[in-house]
Amino acid sequence: MEASRRADSSLEISPSAAETGAARSDQAPGSEQDKKPAARSSASYLERQNRIESNARSYPRRLPIALKSGRGVRVVDVDGREYIDCLSGAGSLALGHSHPEISEALHKALLDEAPLQTLDLPTPLKERFIDELIATLPDEFAADARIQFCGPSGADAIEAALKLVKTATGRRGVLCFHGSYHGMTSGALGLTGAIAAKAAVGLSAESQFLPFPSDYRCPFGLGGTAGATVGAAYIETLLDDPNSGVCAPAAVILEIVQGEGGINPAPDDWLRAVRAMTSRRGIPLIIDEVQTGLGRTGRLFAFERAGVRPDVVVLSKAIGGGLPLSVVVYHRDLDVWKPGAHAGTFRGNQLAFAAGAAAIRHVRAHRLDLHAEAMGQRLMAALDRVAATKSSIGNVRGRGLMIGVEFVESQNSAPGSRPPPAHPAMARHVQAECLRRGLIVELGGRFGAVVRFLPPLIVSANEIDEIAARFEDAVAAAQSRAATASRLS
Repeated sequence: MEASRRADSSLEISPSAAETGAARSDQAPGSEQDKKPAARSSASYLERQNRIESNARSYPRRLPIALKSGRGVRVVDVDGREYIDCLSGAGSLALGHSHPEISEALHKALLDEAPLQTLDLPTPLKERFIDELIATLPDEFAADARIQFCGPSGADAIEAALKLVKTATGRRGVLCFHGSYHGMTSGALGLTGAIAAKAAVGLSAESQFLPFPSDYRCPFGLGGTAGATVGAAYIETLLDDPNSGVCAPAAVILEIVQGEGGINPAPDDWLRAVRAMTSRRGIPLIIDEVQTGLGRTGRLFAFERAGVRPDVVVLSKAIGGGLPLSVVVYHRDLDVWKPGAHAGTFRGNQLAFAAGAAAIRHVRAHRLDLHAEAMGQRLMAALDRVAATKSSIGNVRGRGLMIGVEFVESQNSAPGSRPPPAHPAMARHVQAECLRRGLIVELGGRFGAVVRFLPPLIVSANEIDEIAARFEDAVAAAQSRAATASRLS
């Protein structure tokens, strides 16, 4: 995700000393305050980061703050300013910040002197995590499941899934989709749609990209059921055509809701059609649930909504309770690789097992998947009302607490015509105005024109209303600035 965004210094926010609460200089020499470390502003942290860290960093370019603490859905920066966090660690903080059950689980693991890293040796904490994870899976999938623990990131698990299916099938190629995002490691990036992220590294071409359905920007210009039906027929034709140029693949991989791709949900009927055609041909179906897993879309797992049974599920982010953890869960028939075929030093992260088990247990006990569905509907309704009065908003879409708002250049399109061009500059201005109002949101989608909402699953109805109100103010301010700039130009 980070590498797909170009650095545009003209659009970065540069907080002034007044805005960031720069260190005070009115303390008397020798006072008690003098004995403490000098207070530092966000600007100070950002300046030092700019001097020392890689140019590949991305989030601070659009969100120029240095965070100090967080609780629930809110975080506080080093200047003492509070924000509602609708990024939540790119969706990894399902229970928000400093959740007491996560903190208690970590504290107990440390008091018990749990070994921090155990490779793939069994431990009580690991077994507890496995039990909690298996309990979340649909019974028919869990009954035949095997688990591979991977390195700390979702991309590591994608790499493992690719090795798994290639080993099991003896085939090489993988079918993936336009708009997809599967990670920044070599194999995962080869399956990712963003061209800018991989143009400079020359990845091998073992992937074949297919059209992903979209009601708003249908690749066939149809939208709705018609567009999804044509898309499924295209895939089936490709698989059966001896002159398609595409060899029988080792797998098909997809996200039920594309996250970085702009919050694009796959229609249930289309997903069922893809599952049916891959099953008939013995092609493993890999579902990437790195961002959608554990309640985010209103189901414990996004694939449950369509009632499909995947062969492989890739999980990370929320299942670690905020700590690095990733796994591949797959059908036992694929378990043909040899001992040592996949490894990773940090696949035995005991603190992540403790935090992850606590997070999974809390989500299940409190049915946060259903809460996410209800809060998502509330936020979608509020955002639809905002869109009805703001000409720069072209589309609001999503599932559960995974919602995107696409910004466009103009709404003056003839009925039945294609949607207006995306407006990434407006999306960036809205993001900046949101930050000024104490609301953290991220961008995604084609050209970065989609504002994305991924609040913690514990968000309340009042907080949802507050998010919508701040966003509405931000859009109004961004549109007003744009109108003023247009008049002056």
